[in-house]
Amino acid sequence: MSEAQVISLGCRLNISESEQIRAMLAQEQDLVVVNSCAVTREAVRQTRQAIRRARRANPGARLLVTGCAADIERDQLAAMPEVDGLVANTAKLDARAWNVPGHVPPAPQERTRAFVAVQNGCDHACTFCVIPQGRGPSRSLDIREVLKEVERHLAHGAPEVVLTGVDVTSWGHDLPARPALGELVRAVLDSFPELGRLRMSSLDGIEIDPLLLDLFASETRLMPHLHLSLQHGHDLILKRMRRRHLRGDAIALVQRLKEARPDIAIGADLIAGFPTEEEEHHAANLAIIRELEIVHAHIFPYSPRPGTPAARMPQVDRARVKSRAADLRAAAGATRDEWLASLVDKPQSVLAERDGTGYTPHFARVSVPPGTRPGQILTVTPQGCENGLLT
Repeated sequence: MSEAQVISLGCRLNISESEQIRAMLAQEQDLVVVNSCAVTREAVRQTRQAIRRARRANPGARLLVTGCAADIERDQLAAMPEVDGLVANTAKLDARAWNVPGHVPPAPQERTRAFVAVQNGCDHACTFCVIPQGRGPSRSLDIREVLKEVERHLAHGAPEVVLTGVDVTSWGHDLPARPALGELVRAVLDSFPELGRLRMSSLDGIEIDPLLLDLFASETRLMPHLHLSLQHGHDLILKRMRRRHLRGDAIALVQRLKEARPDIAIGADLIAGFPTEEEEHHAANLAIIRELEIVHAHIFPYSPRPGTPAARMPQVDRARVKSRAADLRAAAGATRDEWLASLVDKPQSVLAERDGTGYTPHFARVSVPPGTRPGQILTVTPQGCENGLLT
């Protein structure tokens, strides 16, 4: 290899940060960076697997690891023979940490959707989560900085912008006057009338402010796709997770949104087999998939993370955790299949990706005609659906 390679795992925030790292290291040679994830034990396993795979593919390169696992699993990763060094997660966007010049000209966005990190870190203390250990406290880009980032991506031709972060709905809490996220979204839409598609990454429903709700209901350029950091469907488990919402809060939010914008697609993160979870709790978790019509479900089998309160709670048998995760995936798959079937024979506006597919505003994946240029927005009328792909 010659130019630096950046391997990104985990969340959309990591994707955004990896693009910035790639720009900083554009002139470096024979270097591999693994931007790691540590949200679950499985994420750490995948990080270690990516490191080993990268070393096999690039035996003579210098291999550095950054990201959440580089902080949370620092000793374990440093001991891997494939790893030449670690860069602290909080320093990975600092050119000095890589020993390269600052003020590096930004590289063109390599993805059709541009990810803009408007917030980082988290001030909450969910009992299952280690991310605050790897990301630190919540901190926000101010509106001027966000607009500058959006402008840069639009100048490179990005047809869609995704606002992302660790806890996006906490954006502004650390800024003067404590603006709410809706103010930022309104500023982006007002400042860039040429931006046709603005998408939000995962949101904490309890912190969605009235202006942002109104924008979801009325602004066609804000994509009708809301992914909730829901985590569970039973109040007792939510309390033991130390979440700030209850089941009824999520139901009321989605009902309000669907009344105002019936086509909005709901996604959610759900954890299977959280400590102390009984059958009735699992049943409530299954039921909320149907009740909220969750069509984009991220199902996580619970895994204890060292140093978290949940790791000290009575654990559910691992086989049962896996079984319950399978139940949730099956329920979510059935709901998603019904939803996709409802889109057949209906014209869809599709943003083409580089793999022969694209995404509708609702984030349904659609096959696009051969030869379609990545980044092009075209109208496709699907004739069927196969394996989660509209065709």
